[in-house]
Amino acid sequence: MHYKTLVTAMLVSLPLLATSASAAPTISGLSKAWTYSHTNDYTSEVVTFDAMTNTLWVAGVNGVDILNAKTGAKISTIAAPGTNSVAIHNGIAALAIEANGDLRNPGTVQIYNTGTLDLIKTVTVGALPDMVTFTPDGKKLLVANEGTPQIQSGQSYTLDNDPVGSISVINMNDFVVQTVDFSGVPLTGANLRTKASIGMDFEPEYITVSKDGKTAFVTLQEANGIAIFDLDTNSFSQIVGLGAKDFSLPANYIDPSDEDPKKNPITALREVKAKGLYQPDSIASYEAGGLTYLVMANEGDTRDDDADKERAKDLFSGLPDDLKRLNVSVPDSTANELYAFGARSFSIRDANGNLVFDSGNELEAHAIALGIYNDKRSDDKGVEPEGIELFEMNGFVLAFVGLERTTKSAVAVYDVTDPVNSKYLTMIVGEDDVSPEGLEAFRMNGVNYLAVANEDSKTTSLFRFNVVPEPGSI
Repeated sequence: MHYKTLVTAMLVSLPLLATSASAAPTISGLSKAWTYSHTNDYTSEVVTFDAMTNTLWVAGVNGVDILNAKTGAKISTIAAPGTNSVAIHNGIAALAIEANGDLRNPGTVQIYNTGTLDLIKTVTVGALPDMVTFTPDGKKLLVANEGTPQIQSGQSYTLDNDPVGSISVINMNDFVVQTVDFSGVPLTGANLRTKASIGMDFEPEYITVSKDGKTAFVTLQEANGIAIFDLDTNSFSQIVGLGAKDFSLPANYIDPSDEDPKKNPITALREVKAKGLYQPDSIASYEAGGLTYLVMANEGDTRDDDADKERAKDLFSGLPDDLKRLNVSVPDSTANELYAFGARSFSIRDANGNLVFDSGNELEAHAIALGIYNDKRSDDKGVEPEGIELFEMNGFVLAFVGLERTTKSAVAVYDVTDPVNSKYLTMIVGEDDVSPEGLEAFRMNGVNYLAVANEDSKTTSLFRFNVVPEPGSI
C-alpha cells in the first residue's frame, strides 16, 4: 500500500534544503531493551534522561521514579503528589508540581541534584504548572502554567474558576521568577479560538526553545495557536492561529465515524466534508538550512467540561450519515462548514507559524495497516498524536511521534532532515504498552535509545535502534 505524503501548492515553491547525507536513513536493529511497570499509584507520563548518572526520571501524578537506564531497575523514588513534568540539564532536575487541593492556586517547581537527589530549591510559579524545560544553555528554566479551572462534576467554566494561563521564567543563577500572562498580546493567523469564542483563557501546554536560546514557542492547544516568547525581554510578541486542515483532500482523508457499520466496523479513510483544527500538544524545534522549524503533534482538545463539543447530528440537521457522529467544535462550526478537534497528524512549521509540512493521514493509514487502529476513536480525534521527540545524529534529524489512542503503544518515526520533504520510516509498536505520553531519545555507551512513557498501562519501555546507513559513513 502506498501512503501519499501531503504536499500542497503552497509547499511546492519552498526551496529544498541540502542535507549532509547522500542517502535517506532507515531504522534497523529495533528491539525492546526492557519494560518497567510502575506501582503504588505512580503512573508514567513524562520521561527524561540524565547523562550524568545514566538514569531515566519518570514523572507521573505522585512523583518521580528514577530508573537505571541500562537495566530498567528502579533506583529511587521522589514522592511529590501533583507532579506533571520533569526536565534535566547538566545534573539538575526540575519537577513541575500543581497546587494541592485547589488548582487555581500557584504551583511550584522543585529543583534537585540528580547525583545526590538533594532538594536544592522550591520556587513558586503560576497556576497548574504542566510542563517544564531548560533553555539550551541551562541558564533559564521555563514553565508552562496551564491554568486549568477548578471544576467539579457538572460544573462549567466561570470567571471565578478559570485562572489565567502563563509562562514562568526562572533564572537558574539566583532562582528569581518572572511570571508572564497573555494579556494584551497581538493576535494573528487563522482559526484562533479566543476567550470570546470558547469562554476560556489561553492555556499553555508545551514549550520549546530555539537553538540560539532567544525565542520560546508555546503551544496553546485548546486555542489552536502558538505563542512566541522573546527570552531577552521575557515578553510575548504574538499569538498565532494555526488555521485548519481540509479533510476533503485525498491526502487528508479520515474515518469520521465509530459505527460504520455498527455491528462490524470497517475502517476506511475517506473524503469528509469537514476540517480539523490543528490544536498541537507537544512541540519541539530544530534548525535546518540555518532556519528554525517547529514540529508539533496535532492532538486536538476541548474545554475540560466539553461545553464546546457536540456530535454534528445534534447541532445540524440534513447532514450525510457519514458525518453525523463526528464530534465538532460548537463555536467554530456551521451547517456548511464543520470543524473537528485535532488534525490526526504531525506538522512542521517555520518560526512564524507558517505550515511547511503535514503528515496528512499517514499516521492513521499506517496504524490501520498494522492492525492497531482503534475505530472507537474515529468520531473523536483518531489516533491522537501527542508526544514529539527529535533526535539529531551526524546530519540526520529523526522525529518520533507518539500516538495516544491506538490499541497498542505506537510511535511513528520520520526523517525530518529536510522539513519540506519529511518521510515516514517506521512505526515502533510496544507490546503490552498502551497510550504513549512522553518520549525521550538519547545515546548511551554508543547505542541509540528511545524511552517511551505509557500513561494507561503505567509502563516505561526502552527501545534500541540503529540508523542505517550510519550518518557520516556514506
